Amino acid sequence: MLTDPVADYLTRVRNAVMARHRIVEIPASGLKKEITRILFEKGYILSYKFDDEATAQGVIKIALKYHPRTKVPAIKKIDRVSKPGLRKYTGATNLPRVLNGMGISILSTSKGLMTEKEAKSLNIGGEVLCFVY
Repeated sequence: MLTDPVADYLTRVRNAVMARHRIVEIPASGLKKEITRILFEKGYILSYKFDDEATAQGVIKIALKYHPRTKVPAIKKIDRVSKPGLRKYTGATNLPRVLNGMGISILSTSKGLMTEKEAKSLNIGGEVLCFVY
């Protein structure tokens, strides 16, 4: 039984990047699909595909992104911030900046999942799920 599916998602991506895999498969959920969409929009992954026929809940196939010559991964670090035992919430006035704006933090807000920059423009806060850089 999985108690924290977001941490499992981030760990699978982190392990695949460390092992230099090209594709990683992750069990799907609505929250994981939104995190994948944000990572794709911000350029941290090459592409993704939602395969709903593979299992009952579906699978997310993520193609990881590496530099063509140096093979350096686009995701240097991906960390879980808010955990089931200790949730981290932030208001609209003090949204976290990752690497002085070079990375992103993904927030769960009342308007859905978004980065801290999008939340700042909408002037809303929420639960800080993870940092990516």
